[in-house]
Formats: sequence, C-alpha cells, structure tokens
Amino acid sequence: MAMTDTEFHQLADDMFQAIDNAIEVAIDEQDADIDIDASGNVLQITFEDTSKIVINKQEPLHQVWVATKFGGYHFSFIEGKWTDERNGGEFMPFVIDSILKQGGIQISL
Repeated sequence: MAMTDTEFHQLADDMFQAIDNAIEVAIDEQDADIDIDASGNVLQITFEDTSKIVINKQEPLHQVWVATKFGGYHFSFIEGKWTDERNGGEFMPFVIDSILKQGGIQISL
C-alpha cells in the first residue's frame, strides 16, 4: 500500500529530530563547531568551514534528498528503511559518514 503524505512527513520528521538530537550531543561532548537549522521541509547542517549538508523532504515523491559537498542523493522509504536509489545504502549510516567526512564530527544515531 502506498504511503500517505502524513505518514511520509511523520517518518521524515522523526528522522530530522534524531539527527538534530545527535548533533546536539556532539556539540556538548566534542565541543563541535556545527550549526543545525530546521525550517519547514529543510534541515541544514553548517560546519566550521561554512560547508553545508542540506536534507530536504520532497513530498510529491515521498523522498528525502541530501546534498553534501560530495554530491546529491535521493532516498526512498523501502521495506521499512530509507534507501539510496542509486546504491541501496541506508540513510542514517550515510548521514553519519557524511558528517564525519565533511565536518570531522562523529555522531551516533
């Protein structure tokens, strides 16, 4: 059965909140210089070098898109997990790795 818009937003919002919480812990524990801003359908993570990771909800497609300085990625909710369309990778490990590679900050999700 197809996902409803309400279900999509709830799943994506839960994911955004988990990332926000993990970054707040990293700021406290690692004295990390990282800013996070959630506004509407966009979660923006800004690092000390001013580079950004932008995560946004694409409601019409029921996807979550991620832009890093290494490229852009599209994730769909398939069989209970957010999965990259191109390589089948999972969203949360991808975000953890991207934050480490781009900002040198280790988070746990």
